[in-house]
Amino acid sequence: MSPLTREMEHSRVVRAPADRLYALVADVSRWPVLLGPCVRARQIERHGADERIELWARTNGRVATWTSRRTLDPVALRISFRQDRSTAPVASMSGEWSFHPAGDGQTRIVLTHAFTAVDDDPRSLEWIAEAVDRNSVEELAALGGFAERPHPLEQLVFSFSDRVEASGVDPADVYDFVHRSDLWPERLPHVGRVDLTEDPAGVQLMEVDTVTSDGRTHTTASIRLCVPGERISYKQTVLPDLLSGHGGLWEFEKSADGAAIVSHHTVAVDPAAVERVLGAGTTFDAACAHVRDTLGANSHATMGAACAYAASVVRRP
Repeated sequence: MSPLTREMEHSRVVRAPADRLYALVADVSRWPVLLGPCVRARQIERHGADERIELWARTNGRVATWTSRRTLDPVALRISFRQDRSTAPVASMSGEWSFHPAGDGQTRIVLTHAFTAVDDDPRSLEWIAEAVDRNSVEELAALGGFAERPHPLEQLVFSFSDRVEASGVDPADVYDFVHRSDLWPERLPHVGRVDLTEDPAGVQLMEVDTVTSDGRTHTTASIRLCVPGERISYKQTVLPDLLSGHGGLWEFEKSADGAAIVSHHTVAVDPAAVERVLGAGTTFDAACAHVRDTLGANSHATMGAACAYAASVVRRP
């Protein structure tokens, strides 16, 4: 018996060019910053118009991961996708993004899905439909909001990295410091409070009060995906007022004589918040520089403390 397939279609009209919207969907590296449900996205391989990607996303209150194969057609303004590794209760899923000029500078985005559930379970099928509906509506709204901003995409979303190396330390100890963020208030002067839960193993929910250089406190919340000893990726779900998106990655490596830690950030500054947060007359470029300096300083403080902690660890022979 053939499996029961559910099909869904969502659409939205956006006041932005079709090629601008296509570019936002084509580059998955921006997704954790642009799309609310997406926690992490990476391109595994690319051959011509075909690519394979890996995604982690919030689905009905939990984090799921899967891999998909996509075919990109910038001429027809279409991107088709098909999961080649799904996570239960999803048995299969495919679909397409398409972008249709609608006149007067507008574009109609159409997002389709076709999916089946494990064992054709009807309750699972409804669960999947609920997740697809919620996430699709949220993603289309987010795409429209970003695309309608009067700035080049490379200014709206930008990335930067910082690296610190330490001699004579084990990367596992550096990782442990960053992983145990519940201890940060005791270890980092710019952190006032951390609430941390981990369920299932490797998926952390973290809420942090950070104290800025002028004494103000702002609260953020993040989802973190932890791979022991190697990396911790994260997406902020509650953001500082100046940002509309922020995701990042901590990487831990062996160096020639010790360990290296690299902090990657990808951020989107909210143009509408610039003067409200930083004062009248502040330019968008100045706001981006402020974000870069502030996040970079916090990362350096954390990385320096992590390396100092690792140097203090005594390992028995």
